[in-house]
Amino acid sequence: MGAPGADGEPARTSRRFPLVTHDTARPEGGGRAAPGDAPAPARQWPIIAVISLVALGLLLTAFDAFRVGTLLVGIALIAGAVLRWTLPSVGMLAVRSRFTDMVTYGFLGVVIAMLALMVQPNPWLVIPFLNDTLHFTIS
Repeated sequence: MGAPGADGEPARTSRRFPLVTHDTARPEGGGRAAPGDAPAPARQWPIIAVISLVALGLLLTAFDAFRVGTLLVGIALIAGAVLRWTLPSVGMLAVRSRFTDMVTYGFLGVVIAMLALMVQPNPWLVIPFLNDTLHFTIS
């Protein structure tokens, strides 16, 4: 059954979620990326690497290298998806389930990188059907 309740009666087990939760389960792979005796930055190196790349990309964007900076942000998110897929423990980079993290990081990274490559003027990547779709929708 279960542990006795306040009245001494055995508590009934229920499949319902409790009204008040006291703890949250860590996401799969949310353990430390390095041993516990390592300094904090070493334990969280995957998220520090991704955040550093994003920060560098935003810095480049602020210094008028918009295309390269935004492309770096997209690449950083794709790298986060790859780290989440390959490493068993990624520390704070694990936010949700492994699948959800990989899809979210990967999708956002690809979209940001594609938009960075297609930004006007003089896009590095031209996809004709998207241009036609844009003209059809706006016209």
